[in-house]
Amino acid sequence: MIYVGGIPFSPDDSSQGMDTLFALMEHPILVSISNSLKSTQERKISVSENPSSERSKISKWVYIFQREFATVDPSLVDLVGTDEATTCVGVVIRNCNSGMISVAHMDFPEVVEGGLEQMLSLVADNDSDTLLDVHLLGGFDDISSQNSDLAMESRTESGGYSHSLCAKIVETLRNRSEKFQIQTLHVLGHNTKWDSKGIAYPIFHGFVVDTSTGLIIPASFDGTSRCPDDIVRRIRVTSSYEDPNWTGRLLDTYDTSTDQFVIAPCAWTIRQQRIAQALQGLSDTELLLSCSSSPYAEGPDFVDNERRKWDYLIKNPDWRKTFPAKQPRIFQRTADGTWAKQ
Repeated sequence: MIYVGGIPFSPDDSSQGMDTLFALMEHPILVSISNSLKSTQERKISVSENPSSERSKISKWVYIFQREFATVDPSLVDLVGTDEATTCVGVVIRNCNSGMISVAHMDFPEVVEGGLEQMLSLVADNDSDTLLDVHLLGGFDDISSQNSDLAMESRTESGGYSHSLCAKIVETLRNRSEKFQIQTLHVLGHNTKWDSKGIAYPIFHGFVVDTSTGLIIPASFDGTSRCPDDIVRRIRVTSSYEDPNWTGRLLDTYDTSTDQFVIAPCAWTIRQQRIAQALQGLSDTELLLSCSSSPYAEGPDFVDNERRKWDYLIKNPDWRKTFPAKQPRIFQRTADGTWAKQ
């Protein structure tokens, strides 16, 4: 069930997810919030610019990659967020009573129903009257941003990649029994800008949530703050598409109660290694067109991150060396706020 401004949002019961989405995007409260967000300065999350003696002053953060989610306790974590989103959508659910916050980086409609169930498992409580704050940020009006025939074939008739994903999220929230108060809906046209050639780009690629207040802030991370274990986690996202155990689910990488990252084992195949070798031979432009759902909207380090991932697969063909005895990779937070492998 969806609420806006404390009032149930009740479009025609026969309306589909896309109709409900567009109706919400025109709601004056949500339009006003989205317009205010556009004027918010993006926060840059980085560790390298701070000397080790000052790192203790850095907020304790949790970063999630594509298709991951994390539920955090505000008594242990100051900031939780994600970035690198183009056609993906960041979802935040916060229980205002307990303060517990779950954040997901959703990439396909197929993970929405199961993913929301995972997020709510540690956020929702037994009080049916509890309003759960929801923020949606990401995705953009990507219809004009892709020109490749392959990409066009993958789209829905109703629009680009982001449209079907946003519609599925809204539809699932509407159909669940919990009460969801939509606080932010900065997606699609609200999160789109165009260049002089008419190519669309996201205004924001990411955000962080201040766990003490629930405030959402546009943000970007870098190689020092997209951690821990970024390469293995990126590979895990790719491998999950071929692993039936992760069908319809988000990747769980963070342990809420212990404030640890627990990267469960994932297997990669000879086929994936051969694909990596083939992709490494592509030019940067070819790589973008082949590997991105929005090649004209990716960040400046997209190509480098893809090549680092493939280089690891080529140099480490046996996944069991990355996960000895099929055990997870565990990272604990250190005194200076960074992460260390156990």
